[in-house]
Amino acid sequence: MDMGISGFEPSFLVGIDAVRQAHGSRLAALAGRRLTGFAVVRFAEDGDWFADCPVVLDFDGVQVEVCHRQLDNLSIGWDSIDTARAISGWEWSELTPWWSRRDERLEPFVGQELREAALLEWRPTGHDVATGTVAVEFRFAGGRLQIANGLDENDIEVGEAHPHYVRHRLSG
Repeated sequence: MDMGISGFEPSFLVGIDAVRQAHGSRLAALAGRRLTGFAVVRFAEDGDWFADCPVVLDFDGVQVEVCHRQLDNLSIGWDSIDTARAISGWEWSELTPWWSRRDERLEPFVGQELREAALLEWRPTGHDVATGTVAVEFRFAGGRLQIANGLDENDIEVGEAHPHYVRHRLSG
């Protein structure tokens, strides 16, 4: 499931406890670093975002790679994806994926210092198919963004979190 992305070897986890145990302290340690860049995969033909691929954020040289799949799987990788290398193995497709350093949701945060990273757990009042999914939240002086499960793909959201999310603070 590397999608032709050099260095991408996802390790998908399910549930807040598993994600916090595996990545909580490293996410918390990003606080105080500046977001210096990012990369998302877009299609060359139309520029559309390919939300199945990981969202890569660079915090002063520490790269975090967030990817959701299915209804509840979350993989967080660290410094493994080489966004300078072309994405391969798509010769069968009519679309050609490529790395892009442009995204209107992420660009406003570049240069800002991360105040806090947290995990968000979807807990609506009634049960729905997304109950228990985990999003990764990044808070900056100029706002917040989260990379959530868009029901089998990534979803980048800015602004305040939906009230059905339970916020789990992280400590280093």
